[in-house]
Amino acid sequence: MILGTVRRRLGRHDAQLALRLLAQGRSDEHARLERTLADEGLDSLLDDPRLLAELLRAPGGAHASLPLFCYVVVRQALRKLGEDDRALADFAAAIVLHFGLRDRALRVGDVDDQTYTTLADLLADVESGDARRSFLVRAHLGHYALWLSGLFPDHVEARRWRRGGPDLDYYEEMGRRGYQLAASHRLAAEYGMVALFASAAERFGVLRCALTQISDTVLFPHHHTPERLMRQVRDESRYRLAG
Repeated sequence: MILGTVRRRLGRHDAQLALRLLAQGRSDEHARLERTLADEGLDSLLDDPRLLAELLRAPGGAHASLPLFCYVVVRQALRKLGEDDRALADFAAAIVLHFGLRDRALRVGDVDDQTYTTLADLLADVESGDARRSFLVRAHLGHYALWLSGLFPDHVEARRWRRGGPDLDYYEEMGRRGYQLAASHRLAAEYGMVALFASAAERFGVLRCALTQISDTVLFPHHHTPERLMRQVRDESRYRLAG
C-alpha cells in the first residue's frame, strides 16, 4: 500500500544538500539557513521556492535523492495552485516515486501477480470478496488515474483524438471515484487514511493539474502540440476561476 511517507524518508544528507544549493556558496546565507533549519525544521528549506530551480540548474542538484526531488517538485507545483497541504504533497510524491519503478503502476501491490492496464479493469474488481484486495484496488484506481492523467496528459489526449479514447475529465471522474471508494472502505479507518483519501478525492483536479505542470515543465518541456496548448488554456482558466 502506498503511504505518504516521502518526507519522513528525507535525512541529514538531504538537508545538507538543500542547504548547499540554497546558499549558493555564500557563507552568510549558509549560516542563516542553518539557523532557520534548526529553528523551523526541514520544511523551511523544502518550501523555499528557490530550491527546485537549484535542483534543476546547479550541478549539485544531480546528487539529490529521488525522494527529495519528487517531494520538492510536487510540493512546489501544488503550492503554485494554492494547495498548501503537506500531507497531499507527500501522498502525491509517494505515488510518483512508487509508480516510477518498473511496472508498479500496473499492480495494486509491490508483489501482486495481477496487472491492470485500464481503469475499467480496476473498477470491475473494486467489490472483490477479499477485503484487503478490494481496498487496494479502490486506492489503485485513484492512483492510476492520477498517474496517467497527471504525468502523461499528452498521451491521454493523443489517444482521445486518434482512437476515440477517454478524455481527461473521465480520468478525473474515475480517480475521484477510486479515492471516494477507498475512503469508505473499513480498512481505510483501520489504517487512519479516511481523511487523506477523502481529501485526495475532493482535490483530485488540483493534484492532476500539479502533476501536469511537472510533466510540461520538467519531464517533457519540448513537446508542443495544439492539444497541449488547448489543455493548458483549459486548466489555467479552470483554476483561475476556482481561485
